[in-house]
Amino acid sequence: MGLSLLDLPLPIKIVPAAPISDSDFIAFARANEPYRFERNPLGEIIVMAPVGRRGGRRELSLARELENWAERDGRGEVDGANTGWNLPDGWTLIPDASWTSKGRLERFSDEEQEKFLPICPEFIAEVRSKSDALSAVREKMERWMANGAQLGWLIDPYSATVSIYRPNQHPETLQKPELLEGEGPIRGFRLEMKPFWA
Repeated sequence: MGLSLLDLPLPIKIVPAAPISDSDFIAFARANEPYRFERNPLGEIIVMAPVGRRGGRRELSLARELENWAERDGRGEVDGANTGWNLPDGWTLIPDASWTSKGRLERFSDEEQEKFLPICPEFIAEVRSKSDALSAVREKMERWMANGAQLGWLIDPYSATVSIYRPNQHPETLQKPELLEGEGPIRGFRLEMKPFWA
């Protein structure tokens, strides 16, 4: 009987015998859907559990609302939970939703846009899923901020809290807010929180 990722407690690390390129990493991730993959500065691949239906709906709702606003606002573009970013500290991370200003994105060619871009989005949002350890999601948010994010939201449906991350500050935690108001890079964005607490 063969071993499956389903038999292992996730997340786990895979240590490739040799460094793999971004293209090979993307191909590996596509070949192993629905699992999610990130990469640390040592080249180790972190395998994360896919989210369940309810978690997927929350992520989709967040990305949809952010995208609808960004199209009206016109200053930047939104990426969802399948877009990876090569961060300055060597991590390759994937947020549940992000916003990046058009000026920063336009520096890259069409060919470069097909790959992981070597920048950190200005806004990051993560929605904790049932399989996520809270400590791991908090650590990930701190990593985003250390790499240049200007604003981050960690939405935790299981404690009905939102932690707001700003550069060089301790996170601000809100208990079951009805509405989140964007600031900084996403000033003008408003997110109704009822779908996340249902």
